[in-house]
Amino acid sequence: MKLKHLIGMSIIAVAAAQTAGAATLPGPLVTPQWLNANKDAVTIIDIRDEPKTFTEAPKFEVDPKTKVKTLVKTGGHIEGAIPVDFGKIRQERTVDGVKIKAQLPTAEYFTKVMDDSGLNKTDKPIVIVPTGESVDSMDMATRLYFQLRYFGEPRDKLAILNGGVNAWIQAGYPVSTDKVTPTKGNWAAGAEDKAILASMQQVKEGLQGGKDQFIDARPTAQFLGIVKKPINKTAGHLPGARSFPTDAIVKPVGAAHEFMSADDYKKIYAEFNIQPDAQTITYCNTGHLASGAWFVSHEILGNKNSKLYTGSMIEWTNLGNPTVGLPQ
Repeated sequence: MKLKHLIGMSIIAVAAAQTAGAATLPGPLVTPQWLNANKDAVTIIDIRDEPKTFTEAPKFEVDPKTKVKTLVKTGGHIEGAIPVDFGKIRQERTVDGVKIKAQLPTAEYFTKVMDDSGLNKTDKPIVIVPTGESVDSMDMATRLYFQLRYFGEPRDKLAILNGGVNAWIQAGYPVSTDKVTPTKGNWAAGAEDKAILASMQQVKEGLQGGKDQFIDARPTAQFLGIVKKPINKTAGHLPGARSFPTDAIVKPVGAAHEFMSADDYKKIYAEFNIQPDAQTITYCNTGHLASGAWFVSHEILGNKNSKLYTGSMIEWTNLGNPTVGLPQ
């Protein structure tokens, strides 16, 4: 009995040691102040599409009269952050014989990318840090957030630093410009959460049945068909889709861009005739900007009937499906 007791106590001690120091996230978004107080208790992933800025110093302008220093160019990273290149987290896939760029990767592909970046299995929560310099950068964080969620990371173990590196700097915290050479990680993709993903077939069924609300997260000109991205075969939007334009997803706060409150988004949705509780599918050109719209709907507003169509218009149009809008 004593031996069993000692073994039991040892198991408890090991479990306690493994979870010791792990923080409890306040929600899907954290502030610079929270991250500064808990940065040793979380895993920080830095996501950006210009890796060279990871080791470049930020640039400031100083008002000659007030002597106030203003951030004008992103640079550096939070010490201890794991660098991930946004250009590598998605994969070219072949669908019906057509090569489609920037698609949701396979579990094997995504596991390799994250392991090559140095991500390890851990009980610590993950905080994703974009540069925060634009809506595009914030949506890089939401796309990585979505993929980590899709490949098994639980919701209560993931968050995004609202405003990114720029918000961190504006809050007065230091950044490092040291080069980081990742060691091979051992993170592995888990069971796929298909409840948050919309396939092309599900989009077709949703359009035919009329039960799904479609949110287009691209700039207004692309939604209307005034402008067509070269990667798409045709311009315009899905029939019946509602525009949640790119510049309405986040708000500028100095040099940072931040997500807003649930109440703010409910008011914005009302302006665009979007129902916050409807069964929803978000899309854009490649699933990048639409991940931000999905994050607003699913994580901030709590609509669990929200899905992201990661194929988006690049898949939809290149496989010959119809759009509506101004003719090109």
